[in-house]
Amino acid sequence: MSSFPSASAPLPGSLDLPPLPVEAPEADLHDPRELRGVLGRFATGVTVLTAGRDVPCGMTANSFTSVSLEPAQVLVCVVKSAAVHAAVLAEGAFAVSVLARDQEWVARHFADRRRPRGPREFEGIGHTRGRHTGAPVLDHVQAWLECRLADVHEGGDHTIFVGTVLGAGRSTGGDPLLFHGGAFARLAG
Repeated sequence: MSSFPSASAPLPGSLDLPPLPVEAPEADLHDPRELRGVLGRFATGVTVLTAGRDVPCGMTANSFTSVSLEPAQVLVCVVKSAAVHAAVLAEGAFAVSVLARDQEWVARHFADRRRPRGPREFEGIGHTRGRHTGAPVLDHVQAWLECRLADVHEGGDHTIFVGTVLGAGRSTGGDPLLFHGGAFARLAG
């Protein structure tokens, strides 16, 4: 049981502060499009989360971040209705492939709800089974990690999976694929 008050409960005390800047007015939190627009102003990298030895599955995810270097841990947030959600829980492991700037088509493939499922989901997508997890690690990526599931946290309609890193690698060049303002983006230059 949490010792924190409900999110709808007001914080104690009022603050006498100047109004928020006109160029960034307060969003209507009751409108999901408004909140998505606010959150979309934070540029992120783009990854593909994979799991499953026998029946691999994957999904595009940009809610991925490092948690700790000692021990080496990362987290990824996964909507509970995604097939990979059940696979991560069943396997107790997952892999993350950080996409390169020319892999927007891969990100779109794993974000498409109409893509084939089961073994056909990875047809035409170069990958290797991870040594530690058996999950697919995609080819030609900026970086990859294989993780053992270390902790699971509820996060509204998502689950927050914390993984202990078992293996990782990175490329020596190129730029990452980014996501900003609801669209894929690339570093300038």
